[in-house]
Amino acid sequence: MSESADLRVLIVEDQALLAMELELVLGETGCDVVGCAMDRAGALAIAEREPLDLALVDINLLDGMTGPDIARRLVDEFGSAVIFLTANPEQIPEGFAGALGAVSKPFDEATIQGAVTFARQFIRDRTVGEPPRRFRLAPWLAAAS
Repeated sequence: MSESADLRVLIVEDQALLAMELELVLGETGCDVVGCAMDRAGALAIAEREPLDLALVDINLLDGMTGPDIARRLVDEFGSAVIFLTANPEQIPEGFAGALGAVSKPFDEATIQGAVTFARQFIRDRTVGEPPRRFRLAPWLAAAS
């Protein structure tokens, strides 16, 4: 991890090019990407060996709609913050499975940077800042603000 990196992030995305793009954007945003996974088994294996602060999790992966289960486990078992990535917002689970919010695909670099900045504030201070554009705030978090 570089000296300036302050968040350890896991990417759970089955589109390899998108995962690589996310890795570049996250690096520019001061994050250390600890791994990329394309399914539940890969995501949980990385989480077991690498401490995480944040995970960007696609809802619908190679092994089906396992994103919500992955998110729930990352939050409950590993204490990670989670942001969903999805091309199908109607698939976001009710209550968001412990995730902070969701970003709809397609998204741009500024959207991801804003989501990471929002998550960073929540992780550091446990405060809810202004949600960035194109970020759907989880109902449980909106009620806490």
